[in-house]
Amino acid sequence: MNAHDKSVDTHYGRSDLGSKIIEALRASGKDADALAPQDLAPVDQFHTGGRDATLALARLAGISSGMKILDVGGGLGGPARTLASEVGCEVTVLDITEEFCRVGEMLTRLTGLSDRVSFRHGSALDIPFPDATFDLVWTQHSSMNIADKDRLYLESHRALRPGGRLALHEIMAGHVSPPHFPVPWARDPSISHLRTPAEIRAIISGLGFSEIEWIDETETALQWFRQRLALAASQGPQPLGLHLLMGEDFRRMFQNQVRNLDEHRIAVIQAVFERT
Repeated sequence: MNAHDKSVDTHYGRSDLGSKIIEALRASGKDADALAPQDLAPVDQFHTGGRDATLALARLAGISSGMKILDVGGGLGGPARTLASEVGCEVTVLDITEEFCRVGEMLTRLTGLSDRVSFRHGSALDIPFPDATFDLVWTQHSSMNIADKDRLYLESHRALRPGGRLALHEIMAGHVSPPHFPVPWARDPSISHLRTPAEIRAIISGLGFSEIEWIDETETALQWFRQRLALAASQGPQPLGLHLLMGEDFRRMFQNQVRNLDEHRIAVIQAVFERT
């Protein structure tokens, strides 16, 4: 693992994340030995829009039962378990953060989905699978820490079978820069690598993909973050939530997301491409 990847791993890793999640589940009244995938949604859907956004992207991408999916940067596996349980897919999560893979395997076992969801520790820039392995490559808020976007999408193209699809829901650079830090994916600019929607669109289209859908979700994302902050202010801290992943500066990160979206420093895009 190179120095940059170690910095990313340090940003996301908590060392005690698994036990913290189990404690929070019990404090929320959940039976940790009999979990449904949706019980974990407050903590394992680490992206704008939560579980609803995962289901929306699945519909947009035309995902169907039996598909073999690679979730690049899939973290704890929330979207993967959602796709497996709701649609009947076989999903492999690839993530650079070793603790996410370890805790994700535990949560998958507790939800009874280990036969359909698996985890692999590794880099999106060197996908550890043969050519044409997957029907769909999925990325949901996982590209922000990756500087080499060309290599990211080239590897995604290689891992897809001909006619396979790339489904993405990503934070990109806005018209104004830089973003205010800290944000959920970085506490400072050193591991934040955003490109504009126009640049990303051109990179993907130039690598042998044809565009099917491209939707700007920036305004929707802004409203979602505002609602989450308002809810947190009215209800107070809940045992199970994204603060378990982001740490003590969770609220400041969310506040900066509102500022960044409102000031057009970041954009949120949903898109689907087909491998030609």
